[in-house]
Amino acid sequence: MQEFWHNVLFILERFTWSSLLDILLVTIFFSLLLYLLRDTEAHILLRGVLLIVLLVFLLTSLVNLPAFTWLVQLISPALIVAVPVIFAPEIRRGLERMGTIGNLRFWRPRRDSKANLELEEALDSITKAVVQLAELRQGALIVIRRRENLDRFYKNGVMLNAEITPQLLLQIFYPNTPLHDGAVIINDNHIVAASCVMPLSSSGVLNSTANRSLGLRHRAALGISEITDALAIVVSEETGTISIAHRGKLIRRLDGERLLNSMHTIMSVDQETNTNGLFGLFKKRKADETEEDQSE
Repeated sequence: MQEFWHNVLFILERFTWSSLLDILLVTIFFSLLLYLLRDTEAHILLRGVLLIVLLVFLLTSLVNLPAFTWLVQLISPALIVAVPVIFAPEIRRGLERMGTIGNLRFWRPRRDSKANLELEEALDSITKAVVQLAELRQGALIVIRRRENLDRFYKNGVMLNAEITPQLLLQIFYPNTPLHDGAVIINDNHIVAASCVMPLSSSGVLNSTANRSLGLRHRAALGISEITDALAIVVSEETGTISIAHRGKLIRRLDGERLLNSMHTIMSVDQETNTNGLFGLFKKRKADETEEDQSE
């Protein structure tokens, strides 16, 4: 113990501004890592790993344990290889999130009144169509683009470039029609493509529920919300339940009013983010959490 405090005093005597900067950079690195892995199973696992590493470091520093120290040194290289394998899906997802930073600007103009009116009409049309689909128990998956591009998902669908109307959405998701399976992608208040294939969720969120009504549409909605900032709306074909997938979380059992309010809240966050640019991201996460709390 005396040797440990001697080492601490030795470090403090040589502590400089560069040392503070070094610690700050390491803190920022791990903060960003935890932020990118948020809302995933790996987030809890990573915190456990960091806690074990900290305990092992303190144990080997305070107590002279030659055999245990040798074992830790022997296992450490294997852990360096194992960690990327264990966290491969989360690392890929985090890199995709980091890649979208290039789409941000420090300042973007605010929507004008005409654009706001078009957005209002689009959201109203989506809400009317979703409510009717729920009443008819016709399955549907609608993906609304926010800031991140969805170009790679347009290519596997059928391009439409049509205005949003409840009648068109009802016709697209009518059972046994060519465009029934897959997702509709909406961008700039237009239906860009239909029958698009979405990536399935790999986070295991749906495995924690015993409800068997959550099928491939819900997994696809969660999947696209995990790798992009898109908003996905799902209608269950079995129960007619309306759900929203956003930021890797599924909000279920919505009615028409709550669906419309949720979409308004999320899209208003986009408007604030576009106006404030990069600085709007600091408010965006808080607003997303508030929207989820209000919808639950």
